[in-house]
Amino acid sequence: MGNEESSPVDESVPPQTLEYRTLDGVARYIKSGKVRSIVVMTGAGISTSAGIPDFRSPDTGLYANLARLNLPYAEAVFDIGYFKENPEPFYTLAQELYPGNYRPTITHSFITLLHKKGLLLKLFTQNIDCLEREAGVPDDKIVEAHGSFARQSCIECKAPYPDNEIKEHIAAKTIPRCHACQGLVKPEIVFFGEALPSSFFENRMLPGEADLCIVLGTSLSVQPFASLPQATRQGTPRILINQEKVGGLGSRADDVLILGDCDDGVQDLAEACGWLEELEAVWATTAPKAASELGKAEQPKRTKDEKLEDEIDKLTKEVDESLNLSKWHEERVHGWQLGQAKKQPGGASPVASGWKFPHEDPQGDLSHIFFFDKAGSSSNSPKETDKKG
Repeated sequence: MGNEESSPVDESVPPQTLEYRTLDGVARYIKSGKVRSIVVMTGAGISTSAGIPDFRSPDTGLYANLARLNLPYAEAVFDIGYFKENPEPFYTLAQELYPGNYRPTITHSFITLLHKKGLLLKLFTQNIDCLEREAGVPDDKIVEAHGSFARQSCIECKAPYPDNEIKEHIAAKTIPRCHACQGLVKPEIVFFGEALPSSFFENRMLPGEADLCIVLGTSLSVQPFASLPQATRQGTPRILINQEKVGGLGSRADDVLILGDCDDGVQDLAEACGWLEELEAVWATTAPKAASELGKAEQPKRTKDEKLEDEIDKLTKEVDESLNLSKWHEERVHGWQLGQAKKQPGGASPVASGWKFPHEDPQGDLSHIFFFDKAGSSSNSPKETDKKG
């Protein structure tokens, strides 16, 4: 069904809804005010620039790089039967794919921008990486057709499992068990052998209500997701931003194909709509914080009274330190004088006998500050000054 419309529309056939069958034609349509609801359909191609491999690309795809997990076949990592027997390979892979390891792309932020403008009817995604959520698309606007890491539950009793605990297990590559029945727990990603989420079937006819359909970074090779673009009405423009033509798109009079990189394509569309600066601003909010900024947001603002109290404490400490220093200086001088007086026949210098002045460095004296020599005399005494003169 995903490829049922295989013949490309003849160039001589005029569009029904758009002025032009081009990107600028789509932008004009959006800016006309006639577009109030947009459905977006996405695949792994919108996440590859974030560093997440797609599944099926030769040599670089996810399945092509799973040999290190010693699987009987690559797809076994997402096979529910294999998972029940050996969950370790999945949890090894999950550590790499888990949300938080990758920044959303500008394409994810484009979908967020559509939501902020009140234009997003629904996002249908095949991706499990949750980058749409991290970019700011709200939960009620997303249909994760193949599930995702957003939630997790027991595969036996279906009891939900705490977010913080699954994160700890994935970080440690250990296997979580259900608190209720000790069954295996896994993120609610749709494995081979499992049914798609009910939310997909509840919303699969929504494309028929949309004024515009945007398909991004998908091969449209997996059913029933591949059938979604065909659910749009005749006369509803469909725009494909993808590396290649897929799914029969291009066969209708209002289909527009932008073949190439998704990030480039959405930036071109945003610029044509006059949204490029807004898009870049939305994407900038997803940037990781600099090390110098970490923790700043968590520090509460201090009241005037608290700031005043801090200043008083600071002044009090400075006064105390000043008084202690004066007392120490007085004792130091007194000790030196006492030492001089006892340098008489039958007397012994306190310094020579190991007497310690207050605050004295246990590894030595404070001659670097007051210039006392080991015998207790000052190197800056009048006699020495006279000699230097």
